[in-house]
Amino acid sequence: MFQLGKTIVSEDIIEKDFVCNLSACKGACCIDGEAGAPLEPSETQILKEIYPKIKPFLRKEGISAIEKQGPFITTELGEFETPLIDGADCAYVIFDRKGTALCAIEEAYNQGEVNWKKPVSCHLYPVRVKDYSEFSAVNYHKWEICDDACTLGKELQVPVYKFVKQALIRKFGEDWYMELEKVAEKHKS
Repeated sequence: MFQLGKTIVSEDIIEKDFVCNLSACKGACCIDGEAGAPLEPSETQILKEIYPKIKPFLRKEGISAIEKQGPFITTELGEFETPLIDGADCAYVIFDRKGTALCAIEEAYNQGEVNWKKPVSCHLYPVRVKDYSEFSAVNYHKWEICDDACTLGKELQVPVYKFVKQALIRKFGEDWYMELEKVAEKHKS
């Protein structure tokens, strides 16, 4: 672990390799697991505001889940997440012709309907950020459904932090990311 500003960062994000391999995993991270995508408090308001623009991109099951549960849910711990369809798929999941899970929010973004790409936790994956009162912990999340992404990352020699560069900049800023690159370069030598 090392410290960058008010973050404690796992060395795994500079040591491990990762490149999403959607053709292999079919977007399993959006349909597997026991919870929705973690949301920052500010993202709950964004979801409320953009829902009417995202709705045409959603599956009927997703619309039903969102209209029953709301555009986000609050967990027993007071944290925010995307709602799930019958305890499984994220309510914002759609599928392409090949059966690959995609994000309706991101699809609306790609088509210029909204100016918000998707929740930062999704954009950051496989990096997970846990905020504490004095600092944020920045960790690599190892999940067997991403084994193909690890293999592809190793083959292409792309460390996790480079794969999620834009998301890390979105979360922590350009200066933070430049400091991370310096640490990574030192770590390599």
